[in-house]
Amino acid sequence: MKQIDKLISKLETNIPFFDKTNPAISAGSVGWHIEHSLLTLNGIANSLIQSNPTAYKWKFNFIRIVVLTTKKIPRGRAKSPEIVMPKGSIDQPKLTALLTETRSNCKELSFLQADKYFEHPFFGKLKLKQTISFLEIHTNHHLEIIRDIVSN
Repeated sequence: MKQIDKLISKLETNIPFFDKTNPAISAGSVGWHIEHSLLTLNGIANSLIQSNPTAYKWKFNFIRIVVLTTKKIPRGRAKSPEIVMPKGSIDQPKLTALLTETRSNCKELSFLQADKYFEHPFFGKLKLKQTISFLEIHTNHHLEIIRDIVSN
C-alpha cells in the first residue's frame, strides 16, 4: 500500500499543471489524467470492498498475464469504461477533494482479506494482490503521460 500512497502523492504534485495539454501526447489534459486515475483508484477500491469472495472463479486471460508481467499498458490501445471518465470541468479544488476521498478509500485496502476481488472489463477477475498491482501499473501509466505533457 505504500506504493499506492506514493503514486497518489505524485498525482497530487501535478495538480498545479491541471490545465496543461499537449495534443501530440494525449487528447486529455493533465487534470483529466489525474481525475481519471483517482476515479479508477476509488472505483476499484469500492469494488474490492464490496466483492463477494465466494463468487470468484479463476479464468485464463492472456492480456492480464501480459500487462501484469510487463507492468506496462500500451498507450492508446484501450478505451476506459464510462464510470472512470472525468465529467464536467476540471479544477484544482475538485481534484484536491477527489484526492482526499481516494486516500481514504485506498487506506481500506490494507484491511481487506486476500480473497477479495475486482472484475476488470478486459482482464477479468483479479484477486486483491493482482488488483493492487494493476492499480500501480495503471497509475504509473497515467503518470508517464502526465510527465510527457508537463515536460513539453
